[in-house]
Amino acid sequence: MTNSPTKPHAKLSGEITRVIFESDDGAFAVIKIRESGGREYSVRGSLTGLVAGQELELEGVWEQHAEFGRQFKAEHFKIILLSTPDGITRYLSSGAIPGIGKKTAQLIVKHFGEKTLAMLDGGAKNLKTIPGIGAKKAEAIAKVWRESATRRDSYIFLQGLGITPAFCSKLFKRYGEAAPQMVKDNPYRLAEEVDGIGFLKADEIAKAIGIPRNSIPRLSAAAIYTLNSMIANGNVCCALEELCNATAELAEESPEQARLGIAAAIERRLLRIMDGQIYTPALARAETELPELVAKLALEPNFSGKHLRPVPGGKLSLNSEQQLAVNRVSQSALCIITGGPGVGKTTVVGEIVRRAKKAHLRIGLAAPTGRAAKRLGESTDLGAKTLHRLLQFDPTTNKFTYNAENPLPCDLLIVDEVSMLDILLAQALFRAIPIGCSVLLVGDKDQLPSVGPGTVLSSFIESGWFLVTELSQIFRQAENSQIIVNAHRVNHGLMPENPKLLKNELSDFYWIEQDDPEKVLSIIEKLVTDRIPNRFGFDPVNDIQILSPMNRGNCGTITINERVEELLNPGELAQIKFGDHIFKIGDKVMQIANNYDKNVFNGDMGKLVYINASGKKFEVMFDGMRPVEYALDEADQLTRSYAVTVHKSQGSEFPVVILPFLREHYMMLQRNLLYTAMTRARKLLIIVGSRRAVQMAVNNARLEPRSTLLTRRLQQKRQDFCK
Repeated sequence: MTNSPTKPHAKLSGEITRVIFESDDGAFAVIKIRESGGREYSVRGSLTGLVAGQELELEGVWEQHAEFGRQFKAEHFKIILLSTPDGITRYLSSGAIPGIGKKTAQLIVKHFGEKTLAMLDGGAKNLKTIPGIGAKKAEAIAKVWRESATRRDSYIFLQGLGITPAFCSKLFKRYGEAAPQMVKDNPYRLAEEVDGIGFLKADEIAKAIGIPRNSIPRLSAAAIYTLNSMIANGNVCCALEELCNATAELAEESPEQARLGIAAAIERRLLRIMDGQIYTPALARAETELPELVAKLALEPNFSGKHLRPVPGGKLSLNSEQQLAVNRVSQSALCIITGGPGVGKTTVVGEIVRRAKKAHLRIGLAAPTGRAAKRLGESTDLGAKTLHRLLQFDPTTNKFTYNAENPLPCDLLIVDEVSMLDILLAQALFRAIPIGCSVLLVGDKDQLPSVGPGTVLSSFIESGWFLVTELSQIFRQAENSQIIVNAHRVNHGLMPENPKLLKNELSDFYWIEQDDPEKVLSIIEKLVTDRIPNRFGFDPVNDIQILSPMNRGNCGTITINERVEELLNPGELAQIKFGDHIFKIGDKVMQIANNYDKNVFNGDMGKLVYINASGKKFEVMFDGMRPVEYALDEADQLTRSYAVTVHKSQGSEFPVVILPFLREHYMMLQRNLLYTAMTRARKLLIIVGSRRAVQMAVNNARLEPRSTLLTRRLQQKRQDFCK
C-alpha cells in the first residue's frame, strides 16, 4: 500500500466577507475570504467566532471538495489590523466597540477612510468634524474609545493568538484585565473554565505561544476534552485504556504519553478512576451516590402511599393494567409507570392525584421541560414545575435550595417524562426527596434516552428497587388516532401507513413521500404558510413545530430555520447580531444552555419580543413566563426554533409536527428517534420524506450503548441488602 502524497502547505490572506457556517460546539466554521486582488475563496477549519470585516493571515492546504470545489483548509490563522475602509466599517459595526453601531460606523469611516483608527485615537475634536455627529455624541464615542484602549491592546494580543472577539468578550467577563496574562500562563485553563472554548481552540493558542506538544498540561487537557466529548454523547465514564488511546489520537502523541496526562489530571482531581473507569468528579459522585439515595428511600417505611385509598365518584373506569399501576403506589415507596402513547398514563396519574388530594397529601408534580410540566399540571388541575424550578437553584451558592439538608415539602412526588432524566439531575432530585415520600416516575422507555449522560430510566427499571408497571393496552378513543396507531407500528418494527380517506375527509396523520431534499423544503414551506393554516386552522408560529433528525444538511434545522423565518417573520425588523447569531423581533427561539441566573433552561422555547440596540440588550418571552433580559454577548445561548432537532423536542408536545425524513439523515435514522418524533405530535403529524429513509429507521432498533455502571451499582446495592 502506498501513502498518498502530502499536500504542500500554503498561505492565504484577506478580508472576511461572510461567515457561511459556524458549528454549535465552536469546533468548525466555513468563511469567505477576499484577497487584495478581489478574488474570493472558501475557507474551512477551526475559525469560529470570527466576524465579517476582519482580516486574516491563514496557513493550511488547498483541497478539492467534491461538492463545493476548491477550498482552503485552514490549520492556523492570525487576525491582522484592518486596513480597508470596508473592513474597518464591519469591524466597528461588529459590536467590538460599545456605542458604535452600523450607521455611526458608516458615518465615521466615510469621513476618515483608512485613517479612521488613528482619527478615533485623536478624540472628540476629530469626531465633531463628521456631519451627523454632534458634540455630545462625539464626546460619548471618544470616551468609550479611550476607555477601551487597554482592552483594545489586549484584544489585539489575544486575537493575534487566534482568539475571536466573541471569545475575547467571554475571557474579559470571567478574568477581567488579567485575561491576557492568564492565557500566557496556561491557555489550557480556557478549555476547563470558559464555555465554548474547547481543547482544540486552547491548543491553537498554546501552539502560538510555544508550549511543547508533549507537555503534561496539554495532555491532561486533551484527556479531559476527550472524556467530555464522550459524556456529550451520553456516556458517564470511559475505560482507562479506551481513554488513553482516544487521547493519544487527539493529541497525536503515544498512549504512554497520554497516560501521563491522565495521571496528572487524576492527581489534580480533575478526573477520577473507579473500577477501571475514568469519570469526571461530578459524575463519579453521581453514579456512586444515586444508588445510596434510592436504597435509603426504598428501605424506609412508606407512610404516604398507604393513604392512597379508592375514592368514589371517579369519571373513568380503569383497565386491569391501570388499576395495578394505581394500587402499586400504595405498596412501594418507589414506582415506575412506562408505556407508549394512548395507553392511559395520564389517566393513571390523574387517578393517583385524585386519591392523594382526598387523603390531604402534599403533592409535588414535576417534569424535565417547561412544556411537559405545563401538560402535567393541566391534566391534574395542580401546579407542576420543571425539575430545576422545583429544586430551586440558588445562583449565590451555586446549589439547589432543596437538597438532603432541606428536603422537598411533599408526601407524594410524581415526575413525568423520566426518559429525559440524566444522572446529574437524578442525583439532585433524589437528594431532595424526604424519607417516607412516595415517588412515582412516569415515562416511555422506548423513547430516545436523555440528552445528558446516563441511562437513568432503564437503569431504574432493571435495578429491582422499583415496582414497574408497563401499560400496553391502547385506549379505545386513542385507537382512532392515526398518530398513535402509527407510532405503535413503528415501535413494533412495522412501517407507518397513510390512512384510507374519503373525499374531503381529514386525518391526523399524513406521509408525503419525497426523496428530493429541495422539494421537501418547498413542501414544508407550503405546509407552514398555506395548507395547514387554511385547511386545519392552526397558527404557523405558535402551533406548528418542524422537527429534523439533524442540525446540518439540506433539510437540517439550520437551513429550515433560515427558509421558514423569511416566510413567517419577513421584513427589515429590528434585529440583533452577535458573531454569526442573528435574531429579529418576533423570532421563535430556544434556550440551548442552562442559565440558572435567569431561571431558563436548555430546551425552553419562547419568542424574542424586545430589542434595545443602544443598550445591547434584548428580551425573550418564554412559555407562561415574564420576559427574560439578555445582554448581546449572551445571544449564543439561543437559537431560532421554527425547526429543532428531535433530541431537543424531548419532553414537549406540539399541536402540529412536520417531520422531514431523508436518506441524508442516515447517521440518525434509528427506530427510537422516529418513534420519539412521531409521539411529539398531539393533533396533526406530517412526515415529508423518503420511504427508504423511514424503512431504514424502522429496521434499525439497535441502541447505541452508553458507558455507565449505574445499573450494576444499583443491583449490587440491592444484592448487599438481600444477603
